[in-house]
Amino acid sequence: MQLLVARYLFASCSKQIMAIKILKSLATRIRNGSGQGANAKAAGNSGSDTPRKAQHGKRRGPKQGAATPKLDGKEIAASSGETWRPGDKSPGNRRSASSKPKSESSAPPRRRRKPGKRKPRPIDDSTILSQPDDAPEASKPERPVKAPESQEQPKTPESCEQSKPRAQRQRPPRKRRPRAESGAEKPTKPAEPQKPWSIDDYKVDVVEGKTRFHDVGLSDEILHAVSELGFEYCTPIQARVLQEVADGHNVAGRAQTGTGKTAAFLLLTFKQFLQNPLPKDRPCGRPRALVIAPTRELVVQIMRDAESIGKYCGMRSMAVYGGTDYEKQERALLKSPIDLIAATPGRLLDFQRKGKIDLKGVEILVIDEADRMLDMGFIPDVRTIIRCTPPKEKRRSLLFSATLTDDVMRLASQWMPDPHVVEIEPDQVAVDTVKQLVYMVRANQKFTVLHNLLKRPNIGRVLIFANRRDQTERIAFELKRYGIECELLSGAVNQNRRERVLEDFRSGKVMTVVATDVAGRGLHVDDIDHVVNFDLPYEAEDYVHRIGRTGRAGAEGTAVSFACEDESFTIPEIEKYIGEELSCKYAEESLLKPLPHTNAKQYVRPPRTPNRGGRSGGGGRRGGPRSGPPRRR
Repeated sequence: MQLLVARYLFASCSKQIMAIKILKSLATRIRNGSGQGANAKAAGNSGSDTPRKAQHGKRRGPKQGAATPKLDGKEIAASSGETWRPGDKSPGNRRSASSKPKSESSAPPRRRRKPGKRKPRPIDDSTILSQPDDAPEASKPERPVKAPESQEQPKTPESCEQSKPRAQRQRPPRKRRPRAESGAEKPTKPAEPQKPWSIDDYKVDVVEGKTRFHDVGLSDEILHAVSELGFEYCTPIQARVLQEVADGHNVAGRAQTGTGKTAAFLLLTFKQFLQNPLPKDRPCGRPRALVIAPTRELVVQIMRDAESIGKYCGMRSMAVYGGTDYEKQERALLKSPIDLIAATPGRLLDFQRKGKIDLKGVEILVIDEADRMLDMGFIPDVRTIIRCTPPKEKRRSLLFSATLTDDVMRLASQWMPDPHVVEIEPDQVAVDTVKQLVYMVRANQKFTVLHNLLKRPNIGRVLIFANRRDQTERIAFELKRYGIECELLSGAVNQNRRERVLEDFRSGKVMTVVATDVAGRGLHVDDIDHVVNFDLPYEAEDYVHRIGRTGRAGAEGTAVSFACEDESFTIPEIEKYIGEELSCKYAEESLLKPLPHTNAKQYVRPPRTPNRGGRSGGGGRRGGPRSGPPRRR
């Protein structure tokens, strides 16, 4: 009801406004007509016959000082020679029938325009009225010049469209680019058909004591991908694992980092899938192989290797880990059947409990970095996951670890029947291509030595390790404060940014990264020149994993460690583990040069945030004494 009343009031107000405008126009015409005298009729006709645009132009009132007589309609009609009737609205605007043009005498009366938005009127000859000959040129409206009938050309749709006003013109249809198959584009030279790959294109010489990939029973699809990766011979761990699985045994493998453990279980997984294919219309979220890893970075690296090795196998692999969009991973799980899943325990359990992943069809179970998973407290979650898989007699199980301690072997005996231990003893635990240096400095000199080391020319990529997250944040802040661009990589950094930092580090956009032990395993970045242990690790095994980030694939690298009064007690344990003595010396004078003056903002430790129960997968395993850049007060 209120809406109807509002509409009625709006319509009434609009009509009143239009009536006031008409009365004002009539009063103006009456004043102009009284000043003209006997020529009021002609002036009135010329004013009424002008186009609508001229009628609504600037109104000109009487001259200053001239008296405006108040005349009624009868006196105006008498002076103009017209007959006025009481029903007439405006005698000044009314014309006799004899004074009207022929084209206008038969025209229907003009209707009053309703209040509202005005619509543009088409411009043609019928709407443009004639002007008197003595009218000035500026007051005459512009009208199109019409050609004589003898020379008049036939009207076309284009000419009719141009005669319409801009608001009524129809835009011509947009021309679309012709497609390639339509033949409108220039003919291109057909691409030469590529020669199909054959096993003859992958020739590797037989060498005594080395195993070729041809000799382990891999299919042509796998060998095609291996040849593109540039691999020719199997590493010792790869040859032993492939042979043990081919004989039908479960494997518990031990080998140092960078020996090809990931490629070993991926090769045998794709080999078994190609030998025993399943229909493609099987249920979604039911993988045939499951790989469990402790950190997100390791899961992402496993997926990279799986995509490279299974490039021509037609298998679908997927990574499931926390820190990313849950719904996006859920949609990917339900998109199509999956052959291999690499996952961290937490996110995998979430999907399994909600019924998005069914582990009853797992044929191959791989547990990578079992010792690391034991230290990080993931074993209860791993046991829950393994209970959801088929019995250990009906699946193939593999376990890999850097060390096969009694606790790890006890877990292996619970998860697989009669595991065959495959141990590859390296000649040296530390890589020969890594030059190891230990600088003996005080705790307050460590950042000074680091700053001067990074300022050396041609330093290249540098990976800096610290034991705690807050320590890495402080180091990164101080480096930026002194003009050294770097990025942070720890468990406190969200997963999307961690992946972006790794990509920038690989591509060379970022040359310095400060990280916790989250980057100690599973991080494969080529051409890392220096690895700096700002804090010596608490475990000798972690020292080997850290320095293993450099000197990869035969390249040379340098590992620099700072031994202060708080952490030097771990050096004997490290020397015993790697089987050699470390070269300890004092820092040179160039490395102890005082820091330059800077007006940048000093570091302020951020407030501690409450733990929300998530697992980060990085940082040290126990506390220790504080050390780092000197505090400036």
